[in-house]
Amino acid sequence: MTDLVDLSALQAQAQRLVEAARRAGADAADAVAIRSVNQVVSVRLGKTEKVEHSENEDFGLRVFVGRQNATISATMGADVAELAERAVAMARVAPPDAYAGLADADRLIHAFPDLDLLDRSLPATEALVERAVATEDAARAVAGVTNSGGANAYWSRAGVALVTSHGFSGSYETSGHGHSVSVIAGEGTGMERDWEASGKIHLEDLKSPEEVGRVAGERAVKRLDPRKIDTRTATVVYDPRVSTGILGALTGGINGGAIARKTSFLKDKLGQRIMPAGIRITDDPTRRRGPGSRPFDGEGLAAEPMDLVTDGVLQTWILDSASARELGLASNGRAARGLGSPGASATNVLLHPGEMSPEELIRGIGEGLYVTDFIGHGSNLVTGDYSRGAAGFWIENGELAYPVAEITVAGNLHEMFMRIVPANDIEYRGSFVAPTLAIEGLTIAGR
Repeated sequence: MTDLVDLSALQAQAQRLVEAARRAGADAADAVAIRSVNQVVSVRLGKTEKVEHSENEDFGLRVFVGRQNATISATMGADVAELAERAVAMARVAPPDAYAGLADADRLIHAFPDLDLLDRSLPATEALVERAVATEDAARAVAGVTNSGGANAYWSRAGVALVTSHGFSGSYETSGHGHSVSVIAGEGTGMERDWEASGKIHLEDLKSPEEVGRVAGERAVKRLDPRKIDTRTATVVYDPRVSTGILGALTGGINGGAIARKTSFLKDKLGQRIMPAGIRITDDPTRRRGPGSRPFDGEGLAAEPMDLVTDGVLQTWILDSASARELGLASNGRAARGLGSPGASATNVLLHPGEMSPEELIRGIGEGLYVTDFIGHGSNLVTGDYSRGAAGFWIENGELAYPVAEITVAGNLHEMFMRIVPANDIEYRGSFVAPTLAIEGLTIAGR
């Protein structure tokens, strides 16, 4: 039950930074103070390899002199007055930015929702080691698993405080718990690797080490003896572990900064159909215990749910104040803030489930590719071109027939979006959540 993060101290530090900036001649300023505490243990083959504990306290200060601005960051304990003076001096020689500035004062919030983002449990090092060993043991117990890449278990705590010169002051604390494992099946040149993980804000929500380990082991064994396939065009089914990449392409494509720079393949699609009828995608920063949840955004605005796509039609851009001003719009509370300047970012994104089970979806396509793993990043968000190395299973007669590897999946995101068919399976693994997805007509490059 130890309090590792003193939010009042963080808030006081942010307040001192803002006051120092005003005394140094800034017309406006905002400051963020962050403290994080983490512990991770790593084990391999039943032995503890590493125990890491880290604590960091940092702050970032952004100052405005007219339309000019500058940002500076440092660790706690630095001379506040000196840093504020340096930031103001930097702003005075910076080029003017017509769109940067604090959020509109009349939209700041001063009462914050309780999103249950803090679990005060602090597992002892011994408990973390025990959990990591149990996860690895369960994976190694699966017949066919021959070696381990190691397992880990962790906990984390973080607090953030934001203060602005025009009336906002707020703070919140989050926690994290998790464990994961990677194992190897097979021998020699026929070895295959796979993994599984569970990470949650609250310790009690984690999957058991036994389940995580078993799933990792079974996945590795199923990948043994992969075949190569001939190049062809076919339907590709995305396992939920990789289907979230489609959401990443969408949110990157509708980021306000990219839209303002005209560097997005979706720049002309607002209010138009980009996906099949019935598809709904939401972004909800107020989801209780959600990994992307926050009681206010990085500029002090309300965190409110919104639809990104409704019935297949694109509804909005993801906006912070700067990108909104450049586009002649209003921020929708999606500013994310580290130690630097805010930037637009999604929070908890969900592609809502369809009606068919994954098994029904696979049976319906008859023949195609079921992808469980992608290699590298191959989405060009300017053109929409898509090409990624992949591994998974070939589908024959509506069932997973055999593992495949050394293939590339390619297409264009415009066409891919319009062919999405979601299954009904939803598992809240992270901040981006999508069910099993089928996309027809992709090019699969093999031998």
